[in-house]
Amino acid sequence: MNSAFAFSDPDSALRTLGERLAGVTETESVANSIGRILAQPIVADRDSPAADVSAMDGYAIRLSDLQTAADVPISGESCAGSPPPEMVPGNVVRIFTGAILPAGCEAIVKREDTEEMDTSIRFLDSAIESTVAGSHIRRRGENAVTDDQVLQSALSITPAVAAGLANFGCVSPTVFRRVKVALLTSGNEVVDPAVRELHPWQLRNSNRAAIQAMLEQNPAVELAVVRHAADDRLALLETLSECLNDADAVVMTGGVSKGDYDYVPDTIAQAGGQIVFHGLPIRPGKPILGAATDAGKLLLGLPGNPVSATINAHRFLLPLLNKIAGKRDWLPLPSMVRVDQPPSKPIPLHSMPLVRMTDPGNAQWVSHQGSGDLVALANSDGYVCLPPMTATAGDWPFYRWA
Repeated sequence: MNSAFAFSDPDSALRTLGERLAGVTETESVANSIGRILAQPIVADRDSPAADVSAMDGYAIRLSDLQTAADVPISGESCAGSPPPEMVPGNVVRIFTGAILPAGCEAIVKREDTEEMDTSIRFLDSAIESTVAGSHIRRRGENAVTDDQVLQSALSITPAVAAGLANFGCVSPTVFRRVKVALLTSGNEVVDPAVRELHPWQLRNSNRAAIQAMLEQNPAVELAVVRHAADDRLALLETLSECLNDADAVVMTGGVSKGDYDYVPDTIAQAGGQIVFHGLPIRPGKPILGAATDAGKLLLGLPGNPVSATINAHRFLLPLLNKIAGKRDWLPLPSMVRVDQPPSKPIPLHSMPLVRMTDPGNAQWVSHQGSGDLVALANSDGYVCLPPMTATAGDWPFYRWA
């Protein structure tokens, strides 16, 4: 790879910049915790299950009563949510999934393995053949015992994690506070999307819309500042300094290359940013800039072209914010897809072309006219990441917008 680049691939750049960033340390206890990051491990407040329970609808038996010669009386019933009855010798207890085993029960026989009458059952041959001591019984504490660590810190709280929290009585888990992000767009040609009458040289601020939407999808992130700066060195420095005072991370769009009005690299350095990379072997987004302050705050400069800004915000900004948020596995794990045809022209860069999904595991290229083609961007489901000189259809990592 060209020695002009500090890193040969995007993931190496991400990991190195991530090492320079300070994670949030302040915590809070919240009831609505989906998407937040656990700040403390969770320990079991009781055994799970709390008692021996049935894994099936069926009959609690003593093995000595397992025979096919006669009807076996039903002496009682054990239901979930109630204490079990006593077992009477020579009798069985009707039992339901999740119900506590009566004392003396040695196995559960499934209903399907019995012939059922109103007050008795008869065991079928299948019950005799398959039932052994412990059949269809879930033992007390087989999932966890009291004081076991059941969930590690630094986990993102998913619906599955929420179920685990609820099981152990944790209704307001301790989580890291949200990462405060400042979004700073720039460019004299950029105007608010609400403006109806535009001159031909003006553009609506699609970068702000795209990145703001990404950030608002992440409950571990707070969009603390949204600003726009003109192409003026002093104004940009002043605005950036204010953003750094109010946020853990600043993402900037535009002005990141080497043109006469590209002030972002010098401004980031003046504001105390230590540049980790400026330029990566990627398309789109080759001029991307990643920096960190001495205090571990993130400064990410994205190109102003909207397709490039959107793809690279998704590829770089979101993982780095997860790192700051305290998430353990902060690098994404993309799915793999096969594209309908090989790339038309292999290039010596890591490329991130837009695709649209056609079937599970299959995608097609989205035809586009360059990094300003918002029509193509809006009609894509995401993008694939191709290594340099790729000439095959896949399988390739696929990053979905949402």
